[in-house]
Amino acid sequence: MPEGGVRTEHLWKRFRADRRRMLLRDELQRVGARLRGRGGRGWRWALRDVNLTAQPGEAIGLIGSNGSGKTTLLKILSRVMYPYAGTAVAGGRVGALLEVRAGIHPDLTGRENVFVTGSLLGLRRKEVAQRFDEIVSFAELEDAIDRQVKFFSSGMQMRLGFAVAAFLEPDVLLVDEALAVGDATFQQKCLDRMRVVLRQGTTLVFVSHDFAAVEATCERGIWLRQGEVEADGPIREILGGYRQSIEEAAEADHRVEGLVHLMKAEASGANGGAPRTQESFEIRTVVESSEPRAGRIFLGISEGPAMPIFVLRRDVQLNGVETAVRCSIPRLPLPRGRYYVWAGIYDAPGRELLPWHPITHFDVVGPDLDAAPPATARLAPVHVEATWDVSNP
Repeated sequence: MPEGGVRTEHLWKRFRADRRRMLLRDELQRVGARLRGRGGRGWRWALRDVNLTAQPGEAIGLIGSNGSGKTTLLKILSRVMYPYAGTAVAGGRVGALLEVRAGIHPDLTGRENVFVTGSLLGLRRKEVAQRFDEIVSFAELEDAIDRQVKFFSSGMQMRLGFAVAAFLEPDVLLVDEALAVGDATFQQKCLDRMRVVLRQGTTLVFVSHDFAAVEATCERGIWLRQGEVEADGPIREILGGYRQSIEEAAEADHRVEGLVHLMKAEASGANGGAPRTQESFEIRTVVESSEPRAGRIFLGISEGPAMPIFVLRRDVQLNGVETAVRCSIPRLPLPRGRYYVWAGIYDAPGRELLPWHPITHFDVVGPDLDAAPPATARLAPVHVEATWDVSNP
């Protein structure tokens, strides 16, 4: 395996289920299930026949819902745990930030932790010392580096852990959702640093629910679902499929309780046809209210979870029966793709009349902005027409 290469072959990992309560009724249920042939052995599979290969210098975004096996896979690659079956190999030095305290001993000072981690990575003390000032400066811990880590805040521990993992020149860098502990400014510093180590040839496996950060950093995506590889391909394509699964699951659960009810929702282009980029677009809804109410309706367009691309709002007066609400957009600023309409209704004091939830979806016909090179991956899916004038003196 070359330095920086990552490979898993037929990787399986299981965990024993939680211990049952020592109650007679639970034991009777267990015995009954076993007699009916439905009793298990108390194991849960976290990874199922996972095969993947990463070339040195590749940036991979590992996505999936909670419990899909992402962190388990990173722990196996970093040798924190071992698989039940199959092989997992990461060539060269592996730097990992799997959780806030991962690899950091609370009773040691920040300075001592830096040198201990460096030695575990196979670096000589002199090599760690050469990078020590950069690590402390990046982590913004100049005034606290000689304190015991157990007195650090969660954010300080995360900053120290990431700085150590990223500045000791690993061949493979594994980063889990631990970056979410840091503030927005430090998160951006971490993303910038990951791009630097990528340019130096380090292989990155990045786990995050921040789709914008994953898309801006990685070129390839791997989607895990219930411990299996659901899809593997270009990051934009994989994120699109994952977003679509989230939205369809949320839309399927349409039984949303509120003081008012949404009876109908439709989205279409001009004359009821397919929506097209930079052409007219309409969202039509019918809201039922048991009594007259004054409220404000919010409509959002999303291609992923509940965070919309843009939001529209309008004050409405709901009568005691049904109220038809139509929203028209003269020029739809979206490129080709599938999008979802979210809606929520609130009264003047801010009370929730109808919770924020997806109500329908639509497919846009138009130009594809995904043709941009990976370094300029799309961060905001909005199509804006503009006129350019470039002149040289």
